[in-house]
Parts: sequence; C-alpha cells; structure tokens
Amino acid sequence: MITITAFKWVPPFARGLVRDLRVRWALEEAGLPYRARLIGPDDQKSADYRAWQPFGQVPAYEEDGLVLFESGAIVLHIGARSEALLPADEAGRARAVTWLLAALNSIEVKIQQLVEIDLFNADQEWAKVRRPVVEQAVQRRLADLAARLGERAYLDDRLTSCDLLLSSVLSMMQNTAMPEAASHFKSNHDRSEARPAFQRALHDQMAAFEER
Repeated sequence: MITITAFKWVPPFARGLVRDLRVRWALEEAGLPYRARLIGPDDQKSADYRAWQPFGQVPAYEEDGLVLFESGAIVLHIGARSEALLPADEAGRARAVTWLLAALNSIEVKIQQLVEIDLFNADQEWAKVRRPVVEQAVQRRLADLAARLGERAYLDDRLTSCDLLLSSVLSMMQNTAMPEAASHFKSNHDRSEARPAFQRALHDQMAAFEER
C-alpha cells in the first residue's frame, strides 16, 4: 500500500493548496490506492520523519521500502506507472516532463515569491520595495505561458501530469493581491479541477482539516 504524508491541520488560506494534494490527485488519476499519514509540528521535527523527508515538509511517499519526497518527483514516479499521467511514447513523455519541471522551476518559484510578500510581509518596508519587481516577473511568466498555451485545453494534446502541476501552481495566485492575473487560464484551471479524480483528492485533503 502506498502511504503519503499530509498535515493534520493548516490555516484556512492553505487549505486546498498544500502540496500533498498534487500527489493525491495523481494517485486518483492513476487509479492507485493509498493511505494518508497525518502529521503535525512535532512529527515534522522528529528523526523518524526526517528519515522520510529531510526537510520536514509534506508530502513524503513510501511504498514497499521506497521512500520519496518533493511533490514533483513523486508525481513523476506515479506517472511512470500510468499512461493516464505520462504518454507511452518517448517524445510525448519528454514533453510532459519538460512542462512539469517548467511549472515548478519557471513558474512556481516566481509566484511563491509574490505569495510570501502579499500573504506574510505586505506591511514590511522591504516588501513594499521588492514587490513591484516580483510582480513584473510573475506577469512576464504568465504572459509567456499564455502565449504558449493559446486556446489549447492542455499543454499537449491531452491532460498529463504537467497539467496537474500547473493547475496546482496557478491556484497559488488566489493568495496574492492580484488573483485576476491568472484569469486567462481560468477555463483550463476549471476544466482540470472539475475532474472526478481532483474532486476526490480535494475532498480527502479537506476532510482531515474539517475533522479538527
């Protein structure tokens, strides 16, 4: 049985955005059963958990002695077991991996900087100085993405793991002062999140928070 880690509780702004949701979604799309090990701050600091996840974050993944961490790496691992997430042909798979890494390395890192300013540091003087530069970088990345995506439903000819990661990354814009910046991608985002696999993943993540 696959085990993934997730938080017992997070504040409202983080619900539906914690990165175990990416892994839950991928597992649902792949039709692979799993269970969630819910952890709290004390678990994150423990030697036992650090053996799973060296940085104390979520998610971590374990199956038959194989332990993985980092949501992108885990989604890639799941994708290798399911053509629903990664195409069988070599070229299609390479394109999907390229865009999965682009979602995390070219887009998420920019959006995350803006989230950290707007959500946690908006009243700090350094943040007021830095924010215009960060906002411009986000706008450029989103413009480049919009140019590439155009009117396409997905980044390739069908949904793959890169679309899951991109949808998750763009969801982070809701925690910035400019959520409308991602409006160009709304139809793609809505289409992805309407999928039954996403809805099951979201329900399971939110259920843990609601119980507490």
